[in-house]
Amino acid sequence: MTEATREADADTRATARTGRGERSRAGTDRQIRTVARYLLVTRGRAAVTLRAIAREMGITAPALYRYYDSFEDLIRQVCADICTDLAEQLGAGLAAIPEQDTPGRVFAVCRGFRRWAVRHPREFALVFASPGGPGEPIGPDCVTGQGADPFGRIFLTVAGQVLITRNLLVPADEEVPAGLVADLAGFRGGLIALFADLEIPAELVSLGVVYAMLRFWVRLYGQVALEVFGRFPFPVSDPEPLFESMLAELAAEFGLLG
Repeated sequence: MTEATREADADTRATARTGRGERSRAGTDRQIRTVARYLLVTRGRAAVTLRAIAREMGITAPALYRYYDSFEDLIRQVCADICTDLAEQLGAGLAAIPEQDTPGRVFAVCRGFRRWAVRHPREFALVFASPGGPGEPIGPDCVTGQGADPFGRIFLTVAGQVLITRNLLVPADEEVPAGLVADLAGFRGGLIALFADLEIPAELVSLGVVYAMLRFWVRLYGQVALEVFGRFPFPVSDPEPLFESMLAELAAEFGLLG
């Protein structure tokens, strides 16, 4: 074997070791998040601790810091996994609905979100009802105004399709409450940037449109959260008719069916 051949062989073995190490690290990373999510679903949010995760995996808690900077970092990654799974479910539901049927696609996303939330109450609570540090919510970016996560992109892609194909009934810019203008203007900038990637003209994203989108999300989220957390003012044996009534009201209010 020549010197060049020996060097090449050594390089190949080193590359193989590095590849195995990277695969092993990636596998452990996924396992940590899988265990954290298992604890969340089966035992509740309080059971998700570094010590409990390490115990399930048969390692020490400090070893987890090789993969995550902090416990909060791990939780954000778990939230990202949940948002990705939710987006995949919503996307599968949208696949059966023609793109030109924008009202049908809006209803499908809203109904899909409710079905998922009711079936996954602890994951819903972690992602959509867990505060982070000061000014730093843990929930999905679409709720905090960035729209970068897969779930947010599903919602906003459908919203963009509506803006292109429908003349919505939305408030004029001057009708937006003065106390909300600054916040909505900041949110609008992020939406315009995202919509640019989706080839949606910026002129369609008025301040009134952003205000309407906020109101739509608040109504949808509020209805779903009340059902998931059992917080209706009195027992409701079948919340679905109430949800469908709310959807019909939103469709009429914003001119989705016009």
